[in-house]
Amino acid sequence: MNGTAHMAIGAATGFIVANSFGSGPGTTASLVAIGGVSGLMPDLDIDGKLSNKVTFSPKMIRSVAQIIGFLMMVYSYLEGSGKERWLGIGYGAGMMFLTSFITQRRMLMITGIGVTACGWQLNEIWLWLLGIYILIASFVSHRSYTHSVLGMIYYAIVARYLESSIMIDGVFEACVIGYASHLIADMKFLPFNKRGIKLFLPLSSKEI
Repeated sequence: MNGTAHMAIGAATGFIVANSFGSGPGTTASLVAIGGVSGLMPDLDIDGKLSNKVTFSPKMIRSVAQIIGFLMMVYSYLEGSGKERWLGIGYGAGMMFLTSFITQRRMLMITGIGVTACGWQLNEIWLWLLGIYILIASFVSHRSYTHSVLGMIYYAIVARYLESSIMIDGVFEACVIGYASHLIADMKFLPFNKRGIKLFLPLSSKEI
């Protein structure tokens, strides 16, 4: 399944979560966006040997990395203060600049390092945990750990801290269900999937 379909399914789960919480229009839009992004997160895994086979194209990865850099700048400007604000903006700007010149795998690695550093600087646990997720994803092969229960549990921890930080009910559910929707959509039981996912890594490498 391609990235657009995963994002659409994730966004739909965010909308369902928003309805279940009785959210207003603004919160609903936020949860839809969060669900859509979460539906894409498992495909951040990149292996150089599989770079032409992953759901995201190199251009898509570059665009995602640049969006993350831009959002880091906006978040740092709005939430940071003094030196922290300008360092966060600098990290984001540097990421946007560097991703225009480096390879796909290194781009993810630098993005992960930048997000981790920004989260640490802003004292936002969810942000540096997300950076570590991106950093790990740059080293693992496609449809491996990010497509497993272990990866989903880690992302759920990120989601819990994110919800606590931005204080919007339903963020945790939108993140986790959006992420889970990607794993389900990539499973072998669906007729359009030639491959499945190794859901129970590292305990089992059997594709499901």
